[in-house]
Amino acid sequence: MPKPSRKIVSSRRLLLLWLLASAPLALAQQPAPQAAPATPAPAARDVSARVTQTAVDPSIKDDPAVDQMLAVYGPKVRALDVVIGKLKGELRKGGYGAGSLGNFVADGMRAQGSIKLGKPVDLAIMNGGGLRRNTISEGELRARDIFELLPFENALVTLDLTGEQVLKILGGVVSGREAQSGARITYITKADKSAALEAAKLGNKEIDPKATYTIVTIDYLVNVGGDRYAVLREGKNLRPLGITVRDALMDYVKAETAAGRDIKPNLDERFVLDKANSVLTGETPPK
Repeated sequence: MPKPSRKIVSSRRLLLLWLLASAPLALAQQPAPQAAPATPAPAARDVSARVTQTAVDPSIKDDPAVDQMLAVYGPKVRALDVVIGKLKGELRKGGYGAGSLGNFVADGMRAQGSIKLGKPVDLAIMNGGGLRRNTISEGELRARDIFELLPFENALVTLDLTGEQVLKILGGVVSGREAQSGARITYITKADKSAALEAAKLGNKEIDPKATYTIVTIDYLVNVGGDRYAVLREGKNLRPLGITVRDALMDYVKAETAAGRDIKPNLDERFVLDKANSVLTGETPPK
């Protein structure tokens, strides 16, 4: 493939330009000069600089060292375009639970967390800020889509919380509009447009404050999450699952594909607004 043509300036010219650009800044950072007797101006000197230019085109041979470096990354870049599944409908981030995109990620975390742990996981929690795409369009799902959605090296962990602690973390999920899978939440909105948890179930069962529940989340929220996630640091039996949330989600898509199931936007009323007890501001859950 022909290389794009561009001009390369000599290092001498770059040095000269850098000196010219930095001189005013350097002077601005020095203390004001003291008055001194006038001295004769030095004689002007004849200073000249020569510039050479080289066109970058197919006549320049490839650098074997650069080719060797690129060879290492080439397969990894090509792997990003591998189709791992099919999406029926658009995934979109927005509203409570980070919309259908947040539901997709949280559902995948819970499914893969259960597989890795070898027993059902009751609840998955994911912060909406960790989702770095706003939409994924209908059609083929590629590894690239998941990398762009989840670019960080956040790893999955599971831990045990009491029912009382689960209700606290779900309160934070509601106030922050974070993503979750496993809970059925009823919430209210207040005059200041904030939201608060009113009631919650795990699956179709009431949450027993004294019972123990297993949740899956990312190590980032456990280790450095703010006050909203402080209750996670009170959990017991913290277990790293040895997989990033990104790889877990790709495994989830591949598993669904192998089972003959397409990925679909899922807005299953896991967040329900109690309009009767809310101060309505015109905002409704995404549909």
